[in-house]
Amino acid sequence: MSLRRRLALHFSLQFISIMVFVGIISLVLLFALLMHVNREEMKQNFPEGAVENIAIDTQIEENKATISDAWKHQLEERNLWVQVVDMEGDVIGSENTPEFLPDSYSVSEILQIEKTNQYEGFYVYSQVDTTFEKPYFYMLGYENNEQESLQHLFSLYSSNGRISGENLKQLERELEKMEGSIQVINQEGKVVQSTGSEKMKEDYKPLDVLVRTTSPGKFETHTAIFMDPKSNLTWILHTPKQGAEPVTFSILTEIVRLIIILGVVLLTLTLGISFWQGFRYSQPLLLFTSWLERMGYGNYGEVLTEKERKKVFKKNGKVRLKYKLYKEVIGAFYEMAEKLSAADKERDRLEKTREEWMTGISHDLRTPLSTIQGYAHLLESGQYHWTEEELQDMGRMIREKGDYMTDLIEDFSLAFQLQNQSLPHQMKPAELNELVRGIMLKFANDLTLEDVPFNFKSANSKIYIQADIRWFERMLDNLIYNCIKHNPKGTSINASVSRQGESAIVTISDNGAGMDEETVQHLFDRYFRGTSTDEQTEGAGLGMSIARAIAELHGGSIHVSSVKHSGTVFRLEFPLGGE
Repeated sequence: MSLRRRLALHFSLQFISIMVFVGIISLVLLFALLMHVNREEMKQNFPEGAVENIAIDTQIEENKATISDAWKHQLEERNLWVQVVDMEGDVIGSENTPEFLPDSYSVSEILQIEKTNQYEGFYVYSQVDTTFEKPYFYMLGYENNEQESLQHLFSLYSSNGRISGENLKQLERELEKMEGSIQVINQEGKVVQSTGSEKMKEDYKPLDVLVRTTSPGKFETHTAIFMDPKSNLTWILHTPKQGAEPVTFSILTEIVRLIIILGVVLLTLTLGISFWQGFRYSQPLLLFTSWLERMGYGNYGEVLTEKERKKVFKKNGKVRLKYKLYKEVIGAFYEMAEKLSAADKERDRLEKTREEWMTGISHDLRTPLSTIQGYAHLLESGQYHWTEEELQDMGRMIREKGDYMTDLIEDFSLAFQLQNQSLPHQMKPAELNELVRGIMLKFANDLTLEDVPFNFKSANSKIYIQADIRWFERMLDNLIYNCIKHNPKGTSINASVSRQGESAIVTISDNGAGMDEETVQHLFDRYFRGTSTDEQTEGAGLGMSIARAIAELHGGSIHVSSVKHSGTVFRLEFPLGGE
């Protein structure tokens, strides 16, 4: 769950981070577009368009206006001046202002500036800013030399609003010096006269003159306009711009350009992130693949090569940042490798044990068979005359050896049924004290076990469990026979019943020879034939395995503890059952 949460958190944060990053890039590009649009629009309408931007950038605090440094530089470069006037007509901020301009303005002066766009020989663009609690009046002034030149030429060379014929040549020489041209148009915009470097034949449309004055940046020439109120004719002077190109600008074009740029940036980011993600997450996967390949060949001891180990772990043994996300997976691989290696060793051990068991069981079966075959040959030969007592002894020996072989075969069958969970059984409530007491009495009354003391201690109250009497008795028989078989004569065997919480406890113990640690560890393994003596042990090595399987069949468990030369204790635990 820890790895699952961390992976979910990691990829969620990564996705959020990428989206935030892409969002920031998009906002930056959008902001850049807006700045570019504003800058290009200002170029088209400069200097009129500059007034609005100056009003936006100017900071006003405590009735004092501060022009930004960026605008200060442009104003000096273009020989412009700015004044900010408050509600009372006082100038609260200015930049690059001639000394003769006043520090305050009257109502009539402000109205005159707003109406004529002129003041003290300067052309003035103005704007009223109402974004603050109090309104402020911004004025941007500059000297229009072309306008002065046009008025001067009009005064010298006009007659009734037209260019007089005798002055035409002289006017052309004046225009040649400034590389300019003059068109005279009537009220409908029709060109009635044109002279200079570029004689214009096309008529002016109603908005042509207005656009040239409000957006001068769009055109290749400076434009000055003078209208004669007497003749209603308008003189238009065109002079070339020095080192300036006309500004062609379209918002739609800029939006398309932004979309293209944004698409290219996002595509580049996507490809970059994809390659980075692929490289970052493919490295651990390639590492895991090499691990699995080695494990497929059974090389469990080498989980990591020395080169891979240096990639994954630091010198202090900690996982490097690149692989830290998968530290649980790396740990799981190590754990799995250890388990597989242990299982491989256990399989080899079991195979060796099985071979030893096959050798032993072959010997165990061959011995009684040899006895049976020997007696059978003697009886078949007819060479001897047996007494009745000798025949009884031979019959008894054959029966005992046959019983021994039958027990071995039953053990094989029972172990197989328990392993495949096909053992027929019928659970019913059984009183544990009586059940265990009865089994112990069976052994105590066995005349062949007179030299083995048996003791039983019951619980203080009745204890019921769900049990199949037949198999439960077989389980305890195997444990008790194990205590008898592997201990010297005179070893006492004790049984007790108790209750612990919601469990019933049965304990079988002896004070005999005990077992070593290896025998205790493998006592319940199938085919294991451990012994505490140096004598040959008979049996299939299935008794303890069958006892544990029967305990598990009853929903219980069995544990053994033993100390060499101090005895052995079997502890069985079962869930309580109904009365």
